[in-house]
Amino acid sequence: MKKYALLIMLSLFAYGKPVCAQSYYTNGEIGFSAGAAQYFGDLNDNYGFRTPAPAFGMFYRKRFNFYVSVKAVFNYTSVGYDDKLSKSPFNQVRNLNFKSDIYELGLQAEFNFFKFITADRYYRCTPYLTGGIGVFYYDPYTTYKGIKFHLRDIGTEGQNLGNEELKYTHITPYFPIGAGVKYWVARGTNISLEVTDRLTTTDYLDDVSATYVGASKFPAASIRRPGQALQDRSTEIDAANPLGRPGKQRGNSSTYDQYLIVNFSVSFHFNTYHCPAFMKHDLISTY
Repeated sequence: MKKYALLIMLSLFAYGKPVCAQSYYTNGEIGFSAGAAQYFGDLNDNYGFRTPAPAFGMFYRKRFNFYVSVKAVFNYTSVGYDDKLSKSPFNQVRNLNFKSDIYELGLQAEFNFFKFITADRYYRCTPYLTGGIGVFYYDPYTTYKGIKFHLRDIGTEGQNLGNEELKYTHITPYFPIGAGVKYWVARGTNISLEVTDRLTTTDYLDDVSATYVGASKFPAASIRRPGQALQDRSTEIDAANPLGRPGKQRGNSSTYDQYLIVNFSVSFHFNTYHCPAFMKHDLISTY
């Protein structure tokens, strides 16, 4: 009798419903993503999609149940824009431009609309919402006479001339909010398509926010000291009528900059167990 009791206990441990349930909704996943990013801000104030840039990332996802999961993400992209692309006459004359590499680290929650169970054909696909918090590194730069200059170091809005309140850091928080759809393609393998807008906490992603401080506040423009030329590039359009008079609007300081990422991802389970059909239906009915 003891031998049979031991066999029954081992069978329950190996094939019982609790073990099967754990295999479906507490597994971790590691994934990789690729897509495109677009910046929105003082230079791209009409939310155009003229300058998409490649975006790449990786993530770890932890599922807590069939509907809720959390993922830690790391992404890299590069954003930028040029006033030459704008339809606004003011922007065209302003003639500013920038680019910036972005490295972000964040935590996002996902909320599935439908029950999602990898390897179960009845629960194969679901749309979902996502939101979270993270930090990102940025460093806007431009090219002047063929040379690359980092705009934060120059202080184009007078940050190095006493306007300490306008100084900005390289690292700042962001809040991702978006939606997507996920689908399992094989046992242990999921794919997803996600669109997520990054609401940032800076208006200097593009190095443009407040007002001009005036060319007279900067040393004469040179390759070594290009601040005067880079704070007001309208002189490259019309040298006789510079736009950058002291106190004149340079950007829109009432809103923060944003960037949006659309990515396609593939993820893989660390562990995947196959449940017999009768066990699986018990699991579904239980949860």
